[in-house]
Amino acid sequence: MSVIAASSQRSNLSVWVAFILLIVGTIGAYQVVGLNQALLFLIGGALGMTLYHASFGFTSSWRVFIKERRGRGLRAQMIMLGLAVLLFFPALGAGELFGNPVKGNINPISMSVMIGAFIFGIGMQLGGGCASGTLYTVGSGSARMLVTLFFFCTGSLIATSHLDWWFNLPHLAPISVVESFGVIPALVLSFIIFGLIAAATVYFEKKRHGSLEAEPVSEYQGWKRFLRGPWPLIWGGIILTLLNFATLALAGRPWGVTSALAVWAAKVASLAGIEVSAWDYWQQPGNAKALAQSLWFDITSMMNFGIMLGALLAASLAGKFAPNFKIPRRSLLAAVLGGLLLGYGARLAYGCNIGAYFSGIASGSIHGWLWLVFAFLGNILGVKFRPFFFPGEKPKTEKLTGC
Repeated sequence: MSVIAASSQRSNLSVWVAFILLIVGTIGAYQVVGLNQALLFLIGGALGMTLYHASFGFTSSWRVFIKERRGRGLRAQMIMLGLAVLLFFPALGAGELFGNPVKGNINPISMSVMIGAFIFGIGMQLGGGCASGTLYTVGSGSARMLVTLFFFCTGSLIATSHLDWWFNLPHLAPISVVESFGVIPALVLSFIIFGLIAAATVYFEKKRHGSLEAEPVSEYQGWKRFLRGPWPLIWGGIILTLLNFATLALAGRPWGVTSALAVWAAKVASLAGIEVSAWDYWQQPGNAKALAQSLWFDITSMMNFGIMLGALLAASLAGKFAPNFKIPRRSLLAAVLGGLLLGYGARLAYGCNIGAYFSGIASGSIHGWLWLVFAFLGNILGVKFRPFFFPGEKPKTEKLTGC
């Protein structure tokens, strides 16, 4: 059998595996929990497909801008955030959406956010992905990112053992621009900031290269492109925003990722005989409930499983599901260190690139902007560390990818 035929056969099999698991997960969520949980699981699947097909990676977008001053990825993020606040702010200002109560991810402005986001930023570049990037690249067959995910969970668990100490560092109360200024002024202020960031990327890119980077051309068009990809980054940003808004409507709060990773690690540690339930973090009502209940009931866990399966389906449809278990030693070490930093930092910072950055800013939380600044600084340092772990990486050929 030729290599091409074997690859096609493997992709066809993985399409069916992903499709069947998505159906089983949807039916299971509906039977065990209810319709909302089933829909949220499917939204997770759609998020995974979108992240993969659009290669919507926060890590690579920031790395490419830091190294090459190419800002296409950052501009897509600003468009995504602009649409997000346009949808989120009125709903959060009213306190309800379609008759159901909703609340944003509004968290304190604190030392722990600054330190955690900075640590997370370094982890992004060493681990090779952010929170959403780790999940969807695992789903698409990356063995290295499976290592990152394992240590991401481990780092999250370690942080919960003494998180109260970090949260008692100097901090200010949570601030929402929607509550402080009102919906319209908050929207205007946010649009101005998004516009300034986008304009800055245009300035630096043209200064370095003379012109803006063009969107790659796909060999597919129409429905074939929708199924097999790749999608334009703008498509990805718009669809991610709509799916996040759907999450707000169904879950009553925005999309998040990393709290589930701490739950997974805590459950495994409990089975191993570690009394994590005695830790302060796991005695808080919401966390204690997540630890005690089946994962079927945990919204974030179900959406994360959906993301991985959606990415598996997308990679299979694109004919690119090809697991590779050959990981260079330095790259493996970076995955371990990066995963630990990602998990630890996310817990300190009240979330990751999704829960703190995307959903935080979409919620009007000042802590989301604080996270962006310090995570970006961490990425700058992480980029400087990368040559040791990835000696074959060449700055001149850096491309915008999903991790």
